Amino acid sequence: MNTISPAAEATDVTTSNPAENTATEASTSNATPANAPDTESATESAATAAPAAAASPAPSARALLKQLQQQFPAFRDCLPLAIGIDKQLLARMPGLDRKTMRAALGIHTGSMRYLRSMEKATVRYDLDGVAGAEVTDTHRSHAKEQLQQRFKKEAERKKAEKAAAAEAEAARLRQEKLQQLASKFSRN
Repeated sequence: MNTISPAAEATDVTTSNPAENTATEASTSNATPANAPDTESATESAATAAPAAAASPAPSARALLKQLQQQFPAFRDCLPLAIGIDKQLLARMPGLDRKTMRAALGIHTGSMRYLRSMEKATVRYDLDGVAGAEVTDTHRSHAKEQLQQRFKKEAERKKAEKAAAAEAEAARLRQEKLQQLASKFSRN
């Protein structure tokens, strides 16, 4: 079952797994060429930098999320985001790549910290941290379910890890006993 968090639903995120979204992201690079000669005039260097800027890939979703956390209090303080926050972001940052923005929002809204704040939240916030609409019980319960699923998966993972370690230890002990018996009854 592919579920989408209410905040991610509002931002049109297509997957509930942020790791899937980050797999296809490009890395950040500078637009100015590193090997540009110092003797060029300002207009020549601007002319060569413009095509490089157009060809440079968009920043990764994680880099964008760090930028959003530095710029906007709602992201920095991990406040429940207003529905339609993606439209607010596009209005404030018109050159923003939608796919990267959605991936960054998916990472943010899927984080444990955000889900914990959503679980207890009563109000949603805009980019500046100004209170807006109320958080519905449906959205709170969805955040709680997501957290419970994560805790359950983590507990199962730890249990499987512990069982694998116990099995490995038992196999090691069996091997030691076999070696002891072999050395005891072998001909020297």
